[in-house]
Amino acid sequence: MKVVIVYNHDSRNVINLFGVPNRERIAKKTIGRITNALRSGGHQVKAFEGDKDLVDRLEEFMPRVIKGEQPGLVFNVSYGIQGQARYTHVPGILEMVGIPYVGSGPLAHGLALDKVVAKMIFRQNGIPTPDFAVLNSWETIEVDLNYPLIVKPRNEAVSFGITVVKDQARLQEAVKAIMDKFQQPVLVEEYIRGREINVGLIGNHPPEIFPPVELLFGRKGPKIYTYEDKTRRSEREIHYKCPAPLTRKQYEYVQNIGRQAFESLGCYDCARVDIRMDKQGNFQVLEVNSLPSLGEHGSYLIGAGQAGLDFNAVINRLVEVASARYFGTPDPQKLNIKDTDSKSLIHNFLTQRRDQMERRLESWTNLNSRSNDSVGIHEALKKLNAGMDSIGLSRVPDFSDDPFVRTWQTRKGFTGGTLLIGHLDVPVEVSIPGQSFRRDPEWLYGEGIGLSRGPLIMLEFVLRGLKTIRALHKLPLGILYYTDEGRDCHYSAEFISKAAEKASQVLILRPGNMENKIITQRRGQRRYRLRVDTSPKRLGKLSKNPDALQWTSEKIGHMTGLSSRKDRLTVAVSDIQSISYPMLLPHRVTMTILVSYGEERLADATERKIREILGPSSVKYELEMLSDRPPMKLRNGNRRLARKLSEVAQQWEIPLSQESSLWPTVGGLVPKRTGAVCGLGPVAKDLYTPQEAVQRISILQRTLLLAEFLLKYGQGY
Repeated sequence: MKVVIVYNHDSRNVINLFGVPNRERIAKKTIGRITNALRSGGHQVKAFEGDKDLVDRLEEFMPRVIKGEQPGLVFNVSYGIQGQARYTHVPGILEMVGIPYVGSGPLAHGLALDKVVAKMIFRQNGIPTPDFAVLNSWETIEVDLNYPLIVKPRNEAVSFGITVVKDQARLQEAVKAIMDKFQQPVLVEEYIRGREINVGLIGNHPPEIFPPVELLFGRKGPKIYTYEDKTRRSEREIHYKCPAPLTRKQYEYVQNIGRQAFESLGCYDCARVDIRMDKQGNFQVLEVNSLPSLGEHGSYLIGAGQAGLDFNAVINRLVEVASARYFGTPDPQKLNIKDTDSKSLIHNFLTQRRDQMERRLESWTNLNSRSNDSVGIHEALKKLNAGMDSIGLSRVPDFSDDPFVRTWQTRKGFTGGTLLIGHLDVPVEVSIPGQSFRRDPEWLYGEGIGLSRGPLIMLEFVLRGLKTIRALHKLPLGILYYTDEGRDCHYSAEFISKAAEKASQVLILRPGNMENKIITQRRGQRRYRLRVDTSPKRLGKLSKNPDALQWTSEKIGHMTGLSSRKDRLTVAVSDIQSISYPMLLPHRVTMTILVSYGEERLADATERKIREILGPSSVKYELEMLSDRPPMKLRNGNRRLARKLSEVAQQWEIPLSQESSLWPTVGGLVPKRTGAVCGLGPVAKDLYTPQEAVQRISILQRTLLLAEFLLKYGQGY
């Protein structure tokens, strides 16, 4: 399990330093011991300050989970940075963003920290506690209590400001000192002469109770546990005796009122209850420490040790009891091939490898293979081929043509089964700046991460997961990867079409869109190059014949005017380049004309109209079709395939719907009788730009979707 220790040591990372500062500190040595203990328990551990950057750090380390996935856990030992009710700050943030954590919630921490409210709750629940009063001024003090008195701040912990006074004058001095230093009301309660007993608790419903620990103060100093004692700055040493020497009846009673105090404030997982026993054997609850010290000299760990738990066992037990409270089981789910069905197995395999997936994605994203980079594509093919070999897939020579197409299959082949298609090249222009892999809490960025790398990692872990649960080679499954997407599949189209004809269903691993939709219909696209040549003309010289740029500009408006929403037809112009000599008007213009279409007959008619617009002219021009990517038409097979995917998505609460798209893909190469769906890759944004990114959670969602689909519907005819 991923566990983050959230603490406050000396953080000033806030928007403003404002209000009462926190004086409590947890030692870095203790954080180190907790970290080592958790790692010894098999957990993946990070430690973060509980400051304004906490949510971003948590989200990066343990991003949003999918249905059935156990999220990470925070081991909260944060005392807060500043302001009121500081113990509640981090738990409140964790509640808000939905991250489970060890320890009490904001309400219990707030009640325990407010000693006055806590004592009122004790009284309401019949829990004995010393008589007390609350003072809001030091100038006029009237209390109906018996001296000596304990004086302490109302809302502090670790014995800050605590002192014993024996008369009115000393009381007034102590109250003034506390108000000046802590800027809050003062709790005054009758001092119980006698013994101090601490009771530690762990767990819930009901909590387990450690043997009581007695604090032995010796002869020097007051018989109370001061801040100086706790931080080992006093000139005396406090000793502990555990179990405390009590009669059986007293032993059971002190544990019982400790449990009652714990439950009355609504504490979870752990706490330490401080109790005084007077000379007559009566017990009084002083307070509940909802964040008990985990320092090696604290009474909480001494009691745990007497109960048979060393430090490592205590820390890991706290994770277990918090897990039981949130998830109903003290342990994360384990992969058990003999006793678990395939759905659970593949889910467990994938959710336990989120970090691995992102590391592999980083590795692939930092491997450059733009469409015009033959060396990069060669390296990417080597890497992909090694991965397929390690998974145990075999090459299919009939549908491979190095270096443009490679196809693999399971032992059952893929006739009548499923064909998965993706591309290895990154189809971005040379002029576009590259970007290295980086992450933020919601998105992963990098060159081609949405167009190519995200779908590739998704495929890799689907195949590895199916192999791990021994399902891969039972499926008729083929994998086809091509390397000329940026060249409009000029070399691979024929192989893709023939391979798709052999399968009964084709899933195209193109990126998903921001609306979590898959594509069942795509327009085709024809790309033309128009080259216009005229004689060079001097600026300002009158001429009957237009220059190349003027002539082309007049034609552009007529050509783009052929667009028709009704006919699902768009004509657009891009990449206009002109050439001219110094002090002369452009004599050559080259541009790209794009025709997006739904029906071939309309595309043919549009081409004829474009040629008519260009017409016979004194201007010399050449119109050449560079590529024709056929449309992916909406067929019953596409609809059926989309319904199956939606059914699987609903089972795992993965957002999924369907739509049509203007952009062409290899979906148009799939034969009529074969069902096809495109856009099954992770949700992506800013494609073809330096800001290209994939949504982190969608990588896992879409990987699980594909794996579950293949398990359920991958058997073919």
